[in-house]
Amino acid sequence: IGENFANTQVIGKIVPDEKDLIQHELRKWIDREELRVILTTGGTGFAPRDVTPEATRQLLDKECPQLSMYITLKSIKQTQYAALSRGVCGIAGNTLILNFPGSEKAVKECFQTIRELLPHAVHLIGDDVSLVRKTHEEVQSSARQGHICPNKTGTGTDSDRNSPFPMLAVQEVLSIIFNQVQRTNLDNILLEMKAPVNIPPFRASIKDGYAMKSTGFSGSKRVLGYIAAGDVPTSLPLAEDECYKINTGAPLPLEADCVVQVEDTKLLQLDKNGQESLVDIMLEPQAGLDVRPVGFDLSANDRIFPALDPSPVVVKSLLASVGNKLVISKPRVAIVSTGSELLSPRDQLTPGKIFDSNTTMLTELLLYFGFNCMHTSVLSDNFEQTRESLLDLFEEVDFVICSGGVSMGDKDFVKSVLEDLKFKIHCGRVNIKPGKPMTFASRNDKYFFGLPGNPVSAFVTFHLFALP
Repeated sequence: IGENFANTQVIGKIVPDEKDLIQHELRKWIDREELRVILTTGGTGFAPRDVTPEATRQLLDKECPQLSMYITLKSIKQTQYAALSRGVCGIAGNTLILNFPGSEKAVKECFQTIRELLPHAVHLIGDDVSLVRKTHEEVQSSARQGHICPNKTGTGTDSDRNSPFPMLAVQEVLSIIFNQVQRTNLDNILLEMKAPVNIPPFRASIKDGYAMKSTGFSGSKRVLGYIAAGDVPTSLPLAEDECYKINTGAPLPLEADCVVQVEDTKLLQLDKNGQESLVDIMLEPQAGLDVRPVGFDLSANDRIFPALDPSPVVVKSLLASVGNKLVISKPRVAIVSTGSELLSPRDQLTPGKIFDSNTTMLTELLLYFGFNCMHTSVLSDNFEQTRESLLDLFEEVDFVICSGGVSMGDKDFVKSVLEDLKFKIHCGRVNIKPGKPMTFASRNDKYFFGLPGNPVSAFVTFHLFALP
């Protein structure tokens, strides 16, 4: 407080979490006319002894719910736990009372939130007319200053210097993009796909052990043979005192209905070839023990995807498990950089020129995120060249990501070209720095992202708007 408001008298008091004691101390301070603001810290949570808001509210002549909401909204941007604070704000007599949370970090953040509002609030409560009028005049003056560009935009008469595109919030622009870009119907196709086979297609052993009949009880059993994963299920007769040694994932003999894991057996005898011939089953067999039934994971004609996992790894793996191979074609993308001043990094630098870095940056970003760039172009600031180039590109690609040419200069033709090509410009300005001129347009199933020419702005807006 001392750092932000010079010549301010600050007093403090520590009070127990008792409603009556808090109210008693607040009343004493409210009655002192020179105290214009009271800040309480702590006691605003959900615990039984958090009673500061209740103690404060009973003393207020006027509540200030919008101020409380403003503090909460700002605090939530720092931590979700700010939603658990119940602090109130209000006026008692000529004193403004604000409840802050108890942590030092939260107090600092809350104070910074209302720091610039405090003087005006105090002036209003104290009916300091001249100071209130001065603040209002300053606010009105700043509100009249619109975005003015010294260059003709070509959107109207020579005196028209204001952008015809409204300033949109970032979230609003993202909603527009997500609504306009036609999602492939792949999701619907996948959700309707049914399994052509059972998984597993046979009764499979879950363990390495011995397959047998559950009616044969425990004790010694003759080992008839060995069944490995990939073998054809045997249909030979199986007596109750017989079994097959079996691997995990191998098909059970047709007459077997359980598997006893090798850990629950004991080798009793080997034949002359060194193969197991007699084992002791130390566990009582039970029907279905360590057996995956036919269709246990997925039954034939069941939907393969009751819900979709966003990971293509999961989607492709599940389809492969039922014998389908999914081929997903990625969006076809072209990169365009505009500017008569641009040179290829391979060219010789000449006066008035700069090297084009945006093409390289955007191409590498696409590759980094798993997309291929089909074409790259560097265009001069020329309406006809830009028009012809975009017209040709959209014959081959789905998306054009362009940097430069979307601001308000005399040579910024991109938006005019888009309108000439019958594209609908959904967004021409975004309330973000850097990246305000970011443009998004569409025509049928073709989409255009116009990023600012500044490399930093292009980098930011690519990640925020084009990549999603």
